[in-house]
Amino acid sequence: MRREHPGAFLVLGAAVLWSTGGVAIKAVSEAPLKVAFYRSAFAAIALLLVLRPRLPRLGLPFLAGLVSYAVCLTTFVVATKWTTAANAIFLQYSGVIWVMLLSPIVVKEPLRIRDGIAIAIAFAGMALFFVGKLRVGGAGDLVALSSGIFWAGLVLSLRRERNGGAEAVVTYGNILTAAALLPFLAGDLSLSPRSAVLLLFLGVVQLAAAYVLFVRGLKTVTATQASLIGMAEPVLNPVWVFLVLGEKPSGYALLGGAIVLGAIAWRTLSTPAIAPVPPPD
Repeated sequence: MRREHPGAFLVLGAAVLWSTGGVAIKAVSEAPLKVAFYRSAFAAIALLLVLRPRLPRLGLPFLAGLVSYAVCLTTFVVATKWTTAANAIFLQYSGVIWVMLLSPIVVKEPLRIRDGIAIAIAFAGMALFFVGKLRVGGAGDLVALSSGIFWAGLVLSLRRERNGGAEAVVTYGNILTAAALLPFLAGDLSLSPRSAVLLLFLGVVQLAAAYVLFVRGLKTVTATQASLIGMAEPVLNPVWVFLVLGEKPSGYALLGGAIVLGAIAWRTLSTPAIAPVPPPD
């Protein structure tokens, strides 16, 4: 196996865990900001115990990753609550385009034609996948678009900080998110037992475990390729909906999902063997 492939499988594993978020967030009856607070609080505890990262020098790349992660986490939860799950996921993954365009500048990774082709095919598959589910307009859509921008900033920051700083970004990013959201809860920290279990799952499994895999995968996978592989998340989301709610995906969804996964597989397996790229100064 080429050295990139194990990293690609780690990123794919992260996408599998991320894909459980839509149905779980919708199932929590709490307000969006409370969901975001507890999800990040539980994730921060888990990441501190597992990664035990040191706080690195507070340079611009680290701070940019920290802020991007905190805003991305919050806006995705709000978008999922304010618009359809399909809109929230589809619009957030517009960030893949920003990753591809900014990679040559931020992380000094070349812009490859194969990346552009694979991303275009994957977006076509996603559009087909979400036939009849996407809606136009609404504040939730704008929040989802902004979530995509900050998600792109996060991916680029994690790739740039891959030699140690990335673990600190995701850990302290969750701490920052929880701390920033706490004042907005007006002292109401109560949870029903059902919500507590769901939020514990969202924090520890869907968020913390996923980012452990993602950060480790980014050590050998380019930012653009990692963001492309992450597009498996919306394809896998209906699998959990089917398993939990019994809702069968449509024929369009099956075809669109196959196109997305095909584009990811083609781009991943066609990656040429490259020497490790040192992190930017």
